[in-house]
Amino acid sequence: MKLLALGAAAAAVAALGVVPGTASADELPTFDFSDCPAPPANADPGTWRCEAFVSQGKLTIRDTELPLGEMRLTFSEGRVNGEYAQVFGALRHEPVRVPGLAGTTLQLHYGGYSDFQSNDERRGELDVYATLRHPLLGKDCRIGVIHTVVHDDPAVPPTVLSTNPTTVHFGVVDPDLAVPATTGCGPLGRLVDRRLGLPSPSGENTFHQTTYVRYKPL
Repeated sequence: MKLLALGAAAAAVAALGVVPGTASADELPTFDFSDCPAPPANADPGTWRCEAFVSQGKLTIRDTELPLGEMRLTFSEGRVNGEYAQVFGALRHEPVRVPGLAGTTLQLHYGGYSDFQSNDERRGELDVYATLRHPLLGKDCRIGVIHTVVHDDPAVPPTVLSTNPTTVHFGVVDPDLAVPATTGCGPLGRLVDRRLGLPSPSGENTFHQTTYVRYKPL
């Protein structure tokens, strides 16, 4: 679910092809930098910043659409000995109801890998897993790790909303992610898999995300 640095402020707008835009304070979410990781001890001074993302996501597994609601993510990036470096902060997501599984909720968690340095092929990468909660499911019921590789969504082009502080709105999409079968769910795991169409191979699923991101120098 990238989530990526779109470049620094107004000086980079033209080079990045980012569209200038406006948004009132009432339209913007509240950004929380409390999860920002500190730069490494050997960080190049003056090169580090924290990025706080507030996103709305949607995961479609075969024919099942699962609104994910709000997700919040933070990471820091900069340079160490002149080379790009990044440190993951946190992924926060409140449980959401699962369509077709009454009383069941799903919550996303960080899966242990991220790369938010974009290139010509993708905007970024993030591993997540999902915990499933229901009184009749095992306490370790989960889906994943799910590996996402996101690309720019042409329907939501990057838009600079503010340059002080730098705030950007953009969309990303992953049309190729694979979603594995559940594990740790107990006797009803097969029912959950059948209802959600799991496992579901690459090409059968799509992840969409629209994001606001704000940058803070460290």
